[in-house]
Amino acid sequence: MNIPVYRGEFGPVEAERLLWRAGFGPRPGEAAVFAKRGLDSAVQALTKPGRQRFTGAPARDEKGRPLAPRDAWGHDHLWWLDRMVRGTRPLMERMTLVWHDWFATSNEGVGSQGLMLRQNALLRRHWLGSFRQLVAAVTHDPAMLLWLSGTENTKWSPNENFARELMELFTLGAGRGYTERDVREQARALTGFRNDWREGVGPTRFRFDRERYDKGSKRVFGRRGRFDWNDACRLCVTHPKHASFFVPKLWGYFIPVAPPRATQRALELLYVRNGHAVRPVVDAILRHPLLYEGPRMVKSPVVYTAGLLRGAGRGIDTEAWTWLCANAGQQLFYPPNVSGWNDDRWLDTATYLVRWDIAGRVTRPAALDPNKVRAPFDADQLVARALAFWGDPPLSTGTRRVLRGYADRALATANQRWKKRSYPALVENSLRHLIAVSPDLQTS
Repeated sequence: MNIPVYRGEFGPVEAERLLWRAGFGPRPGEAAVFAKRGLDSAVQALTKPGRQRFTGAPARDEKGRPLAPRDAWGHDHLWWLDRMVRGTRPLMERMTLVWHDWFATSNEGVGSQGLMLRQNALLRRHWLGSFRQLVAAVTHDPAMLLWLSGTENTKWSPNENFARELMELFTLGAGRGYTERDVREQARALTGFRNDWREGVGPTRFRFDRERYDKGSKRVFGRRGRFDWNDACRLCVTHPKHASFFVPKLWGYFIPVAPPRATQRALELLYVRNGHAVRPVVDAILRHPLLYEGPRMVKSPVVYTAGLLRGAGRGIDTEAWTWLCANAGQQLFYPPNVSGWNDDRWLDTATYLVRWDIAGRVTRPAALDPNKVRAPFDADQLVARALAFWGDPPLSTGTRRVLRGYADRALATANQRWKKRSYPALVENSLRHLIAVSPDLQTS
């Protein structure tokens, strides 16, 4: 089966959408550069990037001090946001965010920023690699063992938490291909992990202890064997219903409508034939016509914030981004539950107000001082200048009309000399803000 490939024009508009869907938006001028590459080269630049580099000034707090992501509240969020803003491998960070949502683990239950950062590094290492290896690595990751009671799962008292989520949320989907007996038997296979506790350090020395492991025969998916934790992962990923769960779930992180039936079947075949490798599937999704011709997709609070900072050329210089993103519905390392974030609820009357605040805080340091800057007294020029501040993002005709009308009406109230002198700069500042909160920049 052939997987459709986008054959239309690949200009700056299409490149900008690709950079938002597979990263955190373009820096000024980056969409034009990617457009000149053409679709194939642009996708390859994302899926097979060069060495990670960081541009701009390192992240700091308000007092100019380096971040302390293992210790200070919210600095873990800032540390990762900094990688999204300054890093040169945006798809790697975006896939790490995908896996963070897929295998949702919250520090609310783990209680260790150090272990959460360790899990984050694990997800990044496996960003486009083997999903089977990723599942196995997550299964014995310390943060996950604490989050889903893995170290409490013993042969004397099997705990079903991880076994259930392994099938329901991570590999098969709710009620697909497994029974309650499979949950119980998988829990037995997953026994044996433990850790110590050290005063002043917390949980430490995570390891597999065969004395706690149930060595008996188990029956999983109708097969019998002395299965252990590694077998539990293998049985799930090689299950006949795994590929039909994996493909649409991964697809949904990039395209907001379901894949056509033929495309899904072809992607499933591609995935299985490549030994459950993620890269070929992502590569095909990023080339699919629906990514460029399909409906727009709402940006999550973190993607939105990182993208505005990239567009404005601003780095992490305040701790406010943590609580602002949290109030908008997405604090990194704190997904609401094991199901991850609900992408259908990113925008409502409360969270939109926070996004308004985020946009204002991003633009504030670069605001024009009407006492020092003489902006043109012309609505068209002010709109053009405000768009240039954001790297000339593509806007709909309706949005441009609203911005132009606002500028016209604001300038029309300048009925005194001092107003004619100061209003253009003030209008340009507000236009920058309005562009940032427009439907066009809330979605991609």
